[in-house]
Amino acid sequence: MLKEFRLFIAQGNVLDLAVGIVIGSAFGKIITSLVEDILNPIIGLVLGGVDFSMMKIVLKEAVGTQPEVAIMYGNFLNTLIQFLLIGWVIFMVVKAANRARLSDSMAPKE
Repeated sequence: MLKEFRLFIAQGNVLDLAVGIVIGSAFGKIITSLVEDILNPIIGLVLGGVDFSMMKIVLKEAVGTQPEVAIMYGNFLNTLIQFLLIGWVIFMVVKAANRARLSDSMAPKE
């Protein structure tokens, strides 16, 4: 059983997946920083100083020790922008990889 497990782990697909997950996690942090630290301040400036992370619809005001109940749609907008940026970059990487694969397959054989 242990031998089969080692063989499974050593297969290229599992290792590729592990590397992809680690790189994807790090890339997600970069995109989060890009959106929160660079894009949102620019968009906020264009929109007159709006801070997306503070945008909300208050359903119930805070009373005493009870916190307010609010829909934090600004956080949702941040997450949506991050998702679109990550999707765009993945699209561009796949497109470039497909183009490289296509040009390699059309290259003359030596």
